[in-house]
Amino acid sequence: MPHAPPWWQPEVHADRRPFLEARRRVLVALRAFLERSGFVEVETAILQRSPGNETHLHAFTTELIAPDGTADRRYLHASPEFACKKLLAAGERRIFEFARVFRNCERGAVHHPEFTMLEWYRTDEPYEAVMADCVEFLRLAAAATGIATFAFRGRSADPRAAPEHLTVVEAFARHAGIDLLATLDVQTQDRDGFARQARATGIRVAEDDTWNDIFSRVLVERIEPQLGNGRATLLSEYPRAEAALARPCTADERLAERFELFICGVELANGFGEQTDPVEQRLRLTQEMDRKERLYGERYPIDEDFIAALAHMPPAAGCALGFDRLVMLAAGASRVDQVIWTPLT
Repeated sequence: MPHAPPWWQPEVHADRRPFLEARRRVLVALRAFLERSGFVEVETAILQRSPGNETHLHAFTTELIAPDGTADRRYLHASPEFACKKLLAAGERRIFEFARVFRNCERGAVHHPEFTMLEWYRTDEPYEAVMADCVEFLRLAAAATGIATFAFRGRSADPRAAPEHLTVVEAFARHAGIDLLATLDVQTQDRDGFARQARATGIRVAEDDTWNDIFSRVLVERIEPQLGNGRATLLSEYPRAEAALARPCTADERLAERFELFICGVELANGFGEQTDPVEQRLRLTQEMDRKERLYGERYPIDEDFIAALAHMPPAAGCALGFDRLVMLAAGASRVDQVIWTPLT
């Protein structure tokens, strides 16, 4: 099968140029909104001691070599989150960054190994405030490109419509017939009870699957296909076991202040009411790395500087949005690499 011509050939670039112009317009619109809203744009370092501690995250690894020749492992960051939270601890109140981030083992229509993440934080505000930002970003992106409807793989949605608000517990009951709360305690989960419910609805469960494995499979197979059709969906109140960086919900500590934004079946954003307890945060990140080691045979270090900074961080809400994915939908493209100026070859 012949390879596609490279992106730098003039005729290929001419075809891509409208998508790239749409990217510029969306970038200008979102940056202007954030600056009008009192946010300060920051730039965080890409080289970090830890790339992040999500179970399924795969980082790019490199070495920092000192003048005396000694080497120290570093990672290309998968998110500016840890650095941004250190800036909040230092005294910043509202910040944002269009960050270049890196994730290995990810390539496809909505994945690219190097991509742009819009990350922003509001101190002393509830996480509903960053949910509202997400909704505004959909409208701003649509207005910037003049598109009436977002569409992707046979699905469509109105980016200007009021979003559907759905909790994870409601979604599991409605779309999978599963009582998720029955499987949860504050610090533990009923894996066997969850497995029985999942198998009863036709979900495949292996004998060595953990509670988290079952949760992910139900979410991908039964829940996510139902989200963001016709209008955006804000899926909120994730179980604590699936929200390592989020603070517990005050109404039910089995759940956490985490949400995701979906439109046309595409996950666009992931936000939190931020966890600021250093002891709890270390425990949660360690658990994530234990799962990573079980699944992939490796673990990443915990950023001790980040843990120390949490003791000085004010209450905050933050969110990370896949900027390339938003542009893809707003420009009418079918792949994120169409809206990236110099995609990986």
